[in-house]
Amino acid sequence: MIRTLRQHFYLNDFINILSDYSELRTNLDDLLVLHPCATWFGVAQGDSMQDEGIYDGDILIIDRQVNALQGAVIVAQLNGEFICKIFDKKRRMLLSANPQYHAVPIRDCDTFSVEGIVIRSIRMHFKSSLQGLWSCTP
Repeated sequence: MIRTLRQHFYLNDFINILSDYSELRTNLDDLLVLHPCATWFGVAQGDSMQDEGIYDGDILIIDRQVNALQGAVIVAQLNGEFICKIFDKKRRMLLSANPQYHAVPIRDCDTFSVEGIVIRSIRMHFKSSLQGLWSCTP
């Protein structure tokens, strides 16, 4: 059974269950998006962020309005390529969440910009044709 987060009682009939489904659908933006005008979506590619719970094919919800603090999971452009990494702001490094990958230093000669903070990731158990429209490389 799927219930909305606001409800803490048992549903007794089919009509209540149907209303729950429709309420859940209409509130997903409220639940997942903090700043609608500053939010965009991407699809993770690769396995470098798996220890942060971000897997290949996951949808990333990225917020441009949230500040990139030390240790935040960010989406950035590094030399013209989108990447998803842990931001080590103090050492100017981009860290993977998989021991198979090395840290990436942000050098003075690099073109680097933080495009937003990953505030949520959604696992897609059934792939959508829309996923091919966005991509972020973890």
